[in-house]
Amino acid sequence: MLEPLKTMSKAPKVMSLQPRPWGFLGSFNAMASPCELLMAVDDEHTARKMLTIAYDEAKRIEHKFSRFIEGNIAWQLNHAQGETTPIDAETAHLLQFAQQCFQLSESAFDISACPLMALWRFDGNHRVPLQTDIDAALLKVGFDRIALTDKTVCMPADMSVDFGGIGKEYAVDRTAQILTNRWPNQSVLVNFGGDIACPVTKSDGWQVGIENPHKLDNAAALLTIRQGALATSGTTRRYIEVDGKRYGHIINPQTGYPVEQAPLSVTVLAPNCVMAGMLATMSMLKGADAEDFLQQQGVDFKVFR
Repeated sequence: MLEPLKTMSKAPKVMSLQPRPWGFLGSFNAMASPCELLMAVDDEHTARKMLTIAYDEAKRIEHKFSRFIEGNIAWQLNHAQGETTPIDAETAHLLQFAQQCFQLSESAFDISACPLMALWRFDGNHRVPLQTDIDAALLKVGFDRIALTDKTVCMPADMSVDFGGIGKEYAVDRTAQILTNRWPNQSVLVNFGGDIACPVTKSDGWQVGIENPHKLDNAAALLTIRQGALATSGTTRRYIEVDGKRYGHIINPQTGYPVEQAPLSVTVLAPNCVMAGMLATMSMLKGADAEDFLQQQGVDFKVFR
């Protein structure tokens, strides 16, 4: 049975709860993203309980899997110096999913691409890395170099992993599942930075806007979600331009360069958020063939170029 664990943080919970015509809107920040919980409930006490659970679970996953927090499992893996690291069932589950993404994408979806991401800076430093540096970084990338079992991980000392490409979607699904287990008849919409899950059917649906990459902070389309999940991948906010050429932040770990002819953004509807996120990212990695790839998957999607 899934139960939320206590957040590791001793800081006070910073949450907002506001009444709406359809129920309550809760909000907080986690995983470097604005997070929202839409709850079709009448009782403020219940809404506050739901919001607290969502906050605690989001913070728990952030504290456990963010590579920027010293001492957690991501930090331990990245500082193991080639030694075997024991892992729990949840970490094994996430790593096995990452391994599956790596295999299904033919090595394009790779959470071990950290050395390449360290070279490509999308923080205002408009510079293309040197080819020699890219070649050196490529030698440190490749999930197939990681020895993974249900209880241990061992990877070369020069490697590192980043759960960021799957962690937020996992947090959305976990939160949605916990809330559904406790309130199976109450419809909620979990929205962590645009990654969304609606586990319990809402007859009139939730209205969700898809951002227009050509006019940021404006909706280009409005979707009605009654049940399911949605995730978006794109380069509209993180990119550089050098000598008239645009480089998005989604890196091809096989070439060491940003994906050529990638869409500006891809939004995918799927049964759960992890699947939606995986397909959205994999389609971005397909570049010019993003639409063909998604049509083959049999999912609803929206692509902006």
